[in-house]
Amino acid sequence: MLKSDITVILQEFEPITLGEMESVKLMNRIDTKYAIPLTLLPELLHLAKDQYFAQQIGNRRIATYDTVYYDTADLEMYIRHHDRQLVRQKIRIRQYVESDLTFLEIKRKNNKGRTKKKRIPIQELSLDHATDEIREFLSSKSQYTLDDISKALRTEFERITLVNRQKTERLTIDLNLHWTNLRNLHDKRIPELVIVELKRDGNCPSPMLSIMNRLRVKPLKLSKYCIGTALTDEHVKRNRFKKKIRCISKLTNPTNQLLHNTL
Repeated sequence: MLKSDITVILQEFEPITLGEMESVKLMNRIDTKYAIPLTLLPELLHLAKDQYFAQQIGNRRIATYDTVYYDTADLEMYIRHHDRQLVRQKIRIRQYVESDLTFLEIKRKNNKGRTKKKRIPIQELSLDHATDEIREFLSSKSQYTLDDISKALRTEFERITLVNRQKTERLTIDLNLHWTNLRNLHDKRIPELVIVELKRDGNCPSPMLSIMNRLRVKPLKLSKYCIGTALTDEHVKRNRFKKKIRCISKLTNPTNQLLHNTL
C-alpha cells in the first residue's frame, strides 16, 4: 500500500524529462545525504511537490538502477573511505534500466569535499570485454588500471529524482535497496530504508534543507558501496561504519536483528 501511496503523490509533481535536465547534471558538486524510514517518504514528497519537478521517463517516475562497483583485491577504495581519506574515488558501472543506458563512471572526491564524476557509455554491466577506449578512460581518469580492479559489489535499487524549480539542484531518493557481494555472494536487502541525496553546485539555498529541518532529519554521511560492503562481508574492516549501520537499523526497525547480527 505504501508504494501505491508514493506513486500517487509523485503524479502530483510537474514532470521534467531527461532532455530538460541536461543543465542540471552537477558533475562537480557538493552532496548532502540523509537516511529516512520508508514510512516518512510520503510526507517528504507531499512537502516537496510544489517546489520540485519529478523526473519522468516514458510514463514512469520511479526508475530502476543496477550498479556494479569495482575495487582492488584488498578493497583499497573501500578502506580509503573507511579510514577517512579525504581524497578518494570509486569505479562503477551503472545501468539506467528504463533508459537502456549503461555507463562506466569514476567518482572522485577531493579534499574540499567536492565530488567530480566522469563517465563514458559502455555496452554491458561488466568490464570483462573492455575495449581500448575503456582502458584509456581508466588510465587517464583514475589511479587504477583495469588489471588492478575486479567486481566487488552489486547494488540494485529504485530511484526517484526531483529537480528544484530553479534547476540548481537535484534530489535523488533511493529505495528498495539490495546489495550482493560479488566475491562471497552474500546479499542483504533493506526495503524499509530510503537514502536521500541532495546534490548542489555549492551551498546555494535549497527547499529540501528546510523540509528536512521540518521533519527533524539530520544529515548522515554514508556510501551505498561502503555500507553494502560492510553488511555483506563480516571479515572486512568496518569499525567506522558500525554506528551508521546501527542508525539505519534503528530508523528502519528497532527490533530488526538482521542488521545487528552483522556487527
